[in-house]
Amino acid sequence: MELTLLGTGAPAGLPRPDCPCAVCATARGPLARAATALLVDSALLLDLTPGAAMAAARAGHSLVGVRQVLLTHPHDGPPVDLPAGLPTAGRVPDGQELTLISGHRVRAVSMDNPGTGYEVTSPEGERLLYLPPGGAPAGLAEGLAAYDMVVADVVGRPDAIARLRAAGAIGSTTDVIAVHLDHDVPGGPELARRLAAAGARAVPDGTTLTIGEYHAVPDVPRRTLVTGGARSGKSLEAERRLETFAEVLYVATSGSRDGDPEWASRVSLHRERRPGAWDTAETCDLVPLLAEDGPPMLIDCLSLWLTDAMDRVDAWDDAKWAADGEHALHARVAELVAAVRQTPRTVVAVTNEVGSGVVPATASGRRFRDELGRLNAAFAAECEHVLLVVAGQALVLRG
Repeated sequence: MELTLLGTGAPAGLPRPDCPCAVCATARGPLARAATALLVDSALLLDLTPGAAMAAARAGHSLVGVRQVLLTHPHDGPPVDLPAGLPTAGRVPDGQELTLISGHRVRAVSMDNPGTGYEVTSPEGERLLYLPPGGAPAGLAEGLAAYDMVVADVVGRPDAIARLRAAGAIGSTTDVIAVHLDHDVPGGPELARRLAAAGARAVPDGTTLTIGEYHAVPDVPRRTLVTGGARSGKSLEAERRLETFAEVLYVATSGSRDGDPEWASRVSLHRERRPGAWDTAETCDLVPLLAEDGPPMLIDCLSLWLTDAMDRVDAWDDAKWAADGEHALHARVAELVAAVRQTPRTVVAVTNEVGSGVVPATASGRRFRDELGRLNAAFAAECEHVLLVVAGQALVLRG
């Protein structure tokens, strides 16, 4: 089954008309995207957008052989003229199946918002799932057979990918293509990096793909360290890396602070931002968790883990540090690093970059700074992917 993406952008296209944002300002040339529309084997057109006939011609195809035009979502803009010779556009009721004269079978998949998804099966048996903008499948059962390709709003609805992955509809060989791309994420390397974390990719408008043909699925890094300064956006970046997984264990090393309303407010904001299906553990005992099989684990953060570790060995006291505190702390760090090296889980850890600012005024403050720098370096050495977040922008240091 051959799929041509006549457009890969949001319904308003990219750049959006009259939008002054930085992403729209730079969405020119290959980064510009028309509204998403799919041409399947030159027989089925999924979504009708302005300029579809010209887009098909630029991609080396024609709409002359199209036997069915199906819409996935309400069209809020001006009416779109139907190119001459095309059948009237329509939608298939949820759950019903349509068989085309070409031999393709199309089944309508119910969504959790206004719109319709379509499962397309070729005469040879290849299976494609196409979802509308802002849509996720409703009522998925577990144990579904994996699709050969899923084309969906990966950036806008990462939870849709999580649901499909949990149900088995996205497997290790499923080619996940991001469409309905809007100005939420800059194009180019930043978009590719975000999508790779979800095991997905984007392609330019006019790309033709062969469904069922082998294509290397982007590898999701198994161990990632995200570092950065205070309020740099490092925690949000870490959470983004796991938002397409149905189950995640969020390990908060901060614990609770009774009588501290400002801290309670910070914790509440973090919880509200995280998907409701994620489990939370408040602990600094990371080694046993790293040794277990289980869902991906997010550790936030290593600097608070180090604070707890230094508390346990009384490393703040100069005499204790000189006697055996330093040795005891380094043993704890070595044990954690060894656990990261051996862990079977996908792990994303957050830490703080404290060596670029003011030199601490106290010996214990300088001790903490030095030990956190050593911990960060040792932990990063065991990670396939290391990111530095500055002003909300993630810079790739490794991977």
